[in-house]
Parts: sequence; structure tokens; C-alpha cells
Amino acid sequence: MNDEAMPYRKPLPEPGPASQPFWAGLREHKLKLQRSKKTGKVIYYPRLVSPYGPKDELEWVECSGKGTVYSFTIARRPTAPQWNDDGDYAIAIVELDEGARLTANILNCPPEAVNIGMKVKAHFQDVTAEVTLLQFEPA
Repeated sequence: MNDEAMPYRKPLPEPGPASQPFWAGLREHKLKLQRSKKTGKVIYYPRLVSPYGPKDELEWVECSGKGTVYSFTIARRPTAPQWNDDGDYAIAIVELDEGARLTANILNCPPEAVNIGMKVKAHFQDVTAEVTLLQFEPA
């Protein structure tokens, strides 16, 4: 089920009331984010109250999963024992075509090849039978 041969041993998300639809969408290999009915802007991270005011409503919409690397860094040292065997990897802020920015790893690409402005697409990484993580890969 997961992209790796070994069981997944890294921390897993703990969905709450605000984020459950996001994680459920990922399980279906769909990127669903909230959109403000007041402004039409797609937002990330999931929340119960709109950043545009208490009279605004948030709705869940499916996004394309396409975007651009806005910024990135290359992790060269593990931050915890679970990452000891990962080697170098790119962590990026991806600006989706819909406007929201989120942080994810860039997969299927050497870290040194990642660059600002690089076009990327969603990669749904099934890590357990219940959890899918959102990563990105070159478009």
C-alpha cells in the first residue's frame, strides 16, 4: 500500500474536526482545500473560522494539484531518528495554481534539481491503509 517496502515509522497526522475533509480527500487521491465564499480565495491550512472574518463561510473544493515551487530547502541532516535513512531531500513551499501555499516534500527528483519556479504536481503517498500524505513531484 505504501510507496516504501518497509512499514511507515514516521509521525502520522491526527485529523481534527477542521482537517478531516482534507485528509479524507487525500485518501481518495484528491486535493481538497477550503475556499472563502466571501473572497473566492482558496486557503490552507484547514480551519473552522475564515481568516476573512466571522461572517464568511468556508466551503471545500477540489483543487488541480498543480503548482509552482515558491521556495525550498534541502534537508541534509535528519531532524529525528525516523529520518536517519532518508538521505538528502527537498522540502518546498508550493504555490498551487489556485493560490494557496503549502509545505511538502518534492519526490521523484534529485534535491539539487529542485528550483524556484519549478512546475510540480500532487503526488499522493499512501503510507498506511488509513493515511495518505500529500507530496509533490515534477510536472
